[in-house]
Amino acid sequence: MYSYKTKGTCSGQIDVELDGDIIKSVKFYGGCNGNLQGISRIVTGKTVDEVEKAFKGIKCGFKQTSCPDQLVCALREAQANGEK
Repeated sequence: MYSYKTKGTCSGQIDVELDGDIIKSVKFYGGCNGNLQGISRIVTGKTVDEVEKAFKGIKCGFKQTSCPDQLVCALREAQANGEK
């Protein structure tokens, strides 16, 4: 399990678990609970590349990022730090 501290979003942390390039689980702390539970379910079983393609660059309102965009950051950082 890898914990990522978000930047610029209502959620404060994302925990991710990977099996190679496949997402096993995602848990957001804070933010829009229902939406983030939905995102977590949608991405489970997908590859990091698939999620990056769909979510990278999404903005929330006037913010320069969003919870889906921060999820991509969390996944890439987890990979870089050897999360398996």
